[in-house]
Amino acid sequence: MIDANAPVEVFDEIDSTILEARRRADRGELAPVWLIAKVQTAGRGRRGRSWASLDGNLMATCLFATDAPPSRIALLGFATGVAIAEVFDEIIGAARATLKWPNDVFIDGAKAAGILLDSGCYGAGRTWAALAFGVNLAVAPDGLDQPTTSMRALLPPDVLAPEPLAFLARLRPKLEGWSARTERDGFEPLRAAWLARAHGLGQQARVVQGDQSIEGRIAGLSQRGELELDTATGRRLIAAGDVLLPHAA
Repeated sequence: MIDANAPVEVFDEIDSTILEARRRADRGELAPVWLIAKVQTAGRGRRGRSWASLDGNLMATCLFATDAPPSRIALLGFATGVAIAEVFDEIIGAARATLKWPNDVFIDGAKAAGILLDSGCYGAGRTWAALAFGVNLAVAPDGLDQPTTSMRALLPPDVLAPEPLAFLARLRPKLEGWSARTERDGFEPLRAAWLARAHGLGQQARVVQGDQSIEGRIAGLSQRGELELDTATGRRLIAAGDVLLPHAA
């Protein structure tokens, strides 16, 4: 689904790359493209939250059209998390990047990147999709409900943090590779790679779904990408929600 030949467009300032992707989709402009912002004035995260858009960080959206069903498009969130973690490995060393369900990348227990998917229908049986993510390269936002970090904070003072486009250039082949492998081999190889980095696996957690919450132990990831949670009444499969671990509860 991720086109290796998609061009890159860079905006000095824009409200949001994912909003720009939706505007283009509404106009029927669905040629694959990467949209990169140096500054976003109305960045958007999951569930309508604001997406902190800080200078020097990577703020990207990939827009494309596909015949794939929504369930397969959703797997790109896991592919993106694994790909970002693999780039982090190359920059700061292995075994520090972990993946928090459903869409966060952590380093040393602090959030370093977040992922968001948007999509809609057009034509007969066709779907447009926008894969968006932000990576804290130069600075980490404050005031979130969980710890945050950045590449700059993790690197020695005499080592420059990656520039956004340089980080994207390292990321794209990994993301394209995981996308192609999932198309060819199904979810299982990607699921295994994600689980190998699962943040909080085996730990007690609270999953918040609107005004409701469910407590249990994180047991794994289902074949459809749901969070497996062992509760007092048995295993639950969680399709959506915010996961709070004890340190963030």
